[in-house]
Amino acid sequence: MIPIQSNIDGKEVPVGELKQKLGPLGFNVNGQWEYDHAYIDYKLNDDHGDRQYVRIPFKSTGGPLDDDSTFVQIGTPFLLDHQFETDVDDEGNIGALTGSFDQFKSPADKDAPFPEELVDRGRVLINKAEQALRTS
Repeated sequence: MIPIQSNIDGKEVPVGELKQKLGPLGFNVNGQWEYDHAYIDYKLNDDHGDRQYVRIPFKSTGGPLDDDSTFVQIGTPFLLDHQFETDVDDEGNIGALTGSFDQFKSPADKDAPFPEELVDRGRVLINKAEQALRTS
């Protein structure tokens, strides 16, 4: 994980505005949001189980995140690399019960080293997010 200093750190906006302004840039609220905090991500790369993201955390300042009028406070953006297991269980040793609960692989390394060649691209995307949110 590489934290990136940004002028959006600490900024407060309605969550609907955050999605509206960053969505056209390619950012999406990821599926692991909670009642009071979440991340909006831009997938930089998805290369055979190795995924790099620009991730912008945010948290509610009072209300549920599924209400677009809820204000959120943005945290420090960062670059993140998830390395996923890409191997296959050749013998198929998984039971029906396990398969019903464990359908998706967890990252093999949730904080793998971030590829140097993508750092500048990540910084440019954070700069674009700053510009988009500056108009609010």
